[in-house]
Amino acid sequence: MSLARRLAVPSEYLPLHKYLDGRYADTVVLTFVDLEALLGFELPADARLQTAWWSNLDSDDVSSPQSGAWIQAHRTARPNLPARIVTFERVPG
Repeated sequence: MSLARRLAVPSEYLPLHKYLDGRYADTVVLTFVDLEALLGFELPADARLQTAWWSNLDSDDVSSPQSGAWIQAHRTARPNLPARIVTFERVPG
């Protein structure tokens, strides 16, 4: 079973998943403000300060709760913290 099929999307990140899943573009760039508007809450401090928050796995190789939103939408997340944007790229296949 693929990683994408094993991960559930926590309810607080479901709006991001639905947004990314509904985009036809291979690349979607969202500002932190855009993300907060979609989610309805402020991103945690770690999301603003640590690129690791945006990885698919945490330090123990366990999927992070938020990563299910983009993994289930068949995307990766690449943050640019100084610019306060995240680029979500479609995963081929």
